[in-house]
Amino acid sequence: MSGKSRSLFGTAFKHFINSLKPRQNAGVYVGSDNQGNKYFEIAADPSRGKRHPKRWIKPSSQNVYNQKGLPTEWDAWLRSRRSDPPTESEIQDNLTIAMMKKKNADKIAEKEGQKVESPVKHKDMSSFPVYDEYEVTPGDGVKEK
Repeated sequence: MSGKSRSLFGTAFKHFINSLKPRQNAGVYVGSDNQGNKYFEIAADPSRGKRHPKRWIKPSSQNVYNQKGLPTEWDAWLRSRRSDPPTESEIQDNLTIAMMKKKNADKIAEKEGQKVESPVKHKDMSSFPVYDEYEVTPGDGVKEK
């Protein structure tokens, strides 16, 4: 006999013990963003049956993590929509383009006579029905009769 357990209990116990052990390969540091988040990857190894790379983020502070502030380029890399991690120059170029678009949109809004930072109120949307018992704009309260 080989001495290896082939029972269900023995296999489950072996997997449980292995899950308590620290990860053998901690991953390769790939980069960081301007918020201080760090990105890691374990490359794919088809010879061992791992077709896809394993990617994760280590936030700059564990208590305060905001996924909405995650740069789009890093989000695409984490979700395997792109194979290579973004470069600093690529992130900076995209940020510059976004700021330029916002400035141009504000100029167009000023030409049309709209306030730049004012949110759109419900009364500006004419195709949507308005009911007296519901709030028209969230936070304004119920319309009084």
